[in-house]
Order: sequence, then C-alpha cells, then structure tokens
Amino acid sequence: MIAVADYRAGNLTSVCKALRSLGCDPLVTEDPSALRTAEKIILPGVGHFAATERLFASGLAEAIRERVAQGALFLGICVGLQWIFNGSTEAPATPGLSVFPERCERFPAGVKCPHVGWNSLEMTRPSRLLHNVEPGTFVYYTHSYRAPRVQATVAATSYAGEFSAAVEDGNWMAVQFHPEKSGAAGLQILRNFLEMPSC
Repeated sequence: MIAVADYRAGNLTSVCKALRSLGCDPLVTEDPSALRTAEKIILPGVGHFAATERLFASGLAEAIRERVAQGALFLGICVGLQWIFNGSTEAPATPGLSVFPERCERFPAGVKCPHVGWNSLEMTRPSRLLHNVEPGTFVYYTHSYRAPRVQATVAATSYAGEFSAAVEDGNWMAVQFHPEKSGAAGLQILRNFLEMPSC
C-alpha cells in the first residue's frame, strides 16, 4: 500500500494525480495507524515549515519514523525534504525529524526569492530514485528555503550557490523540486519510487 501523509499542508491533489497516471491508487491519510501498514510513504509539502508541527502533534511523525525503520520507503517532496533535516530558519522553534543534522536556510539577500521555475540537476552519486534521469535534466522548483549539500545528496542544483535537490540514505529519500510538476522526468522519478524494493 502506498500512503500519502495528509497534514493539511501538502499539495495532495497534483501528487495523487501524478501517481494515478502511473497506475498507483494511493491512500491519502492522516491516520498514524494507516502509515504503520504502508509499504511506501510519500510526504508532499508546500507553504511554511511551521505546518510540519502537526506531524508531531498528530502522531504521524512517530509513525513515519517507526515504519521506515521497519523497511518502508519514504519520499519527501519540497517541505517534505526540509522536514527530514534538523529544522529550518523559517520556523526556528519547529523541529524537523533530524534524519540529517543540518538545517535549512533561506536563500541569501540580493537574489530573487522564492526560487520559482525550471532548473537543472547535477548528479553527485548513483541513486535508485534518479535512475534513468539524465544529468542536466530540468525540474520544477518553487521554494524560499533550501537544504545544504550533505553526504546523502544524490543531486544538487545551483541557485545563489549549491543546494540539495535530492537526498537518499537507505529508505529515506526526498526531493526539493516538485516531481508531479516536472513533466516526464518527474514521472520517471515517481515511477522509480513506486517500483523499487526497500533496502
């Protein structure tokens, strides 16, 4: 079962539409017990980082951590990527899940922000999630905060410096861009996630 976690801040409609175009019928849920039976969990996110507080308050965060530890695959999208870092300067008092200890920060002053539109991927190491996606492929972004490049970064993008476009560490995967709005390349990434076995 593929579960899309609903914490009232995700871009659920377009993500689910993309998944259905690939033959997947996802369960959209805000029930932690449902996540504990999922084979794969997707966490879309748009808007302010503080919205992720509800993941902890509702028990979804604990359910996600437990289920991924048991072998389920996780895919975070946009704020879903930022959430698995330690936190963000957008909401300093709101913790992230801390899969990665680094924090997300706003783009520096003097550049157009938010970063909206198409930008290219620089592949940094082999990735199951980005299988059959060519280096230099353009994907669609809309965000004001970014995660630094870390050891788990499998693709980076440059805009006022380099940041993590995609990260992958075991069963934890996430992308800063929106695959559901990134045309054929985005659908390939979602297809890779749906078809891959857990590790």
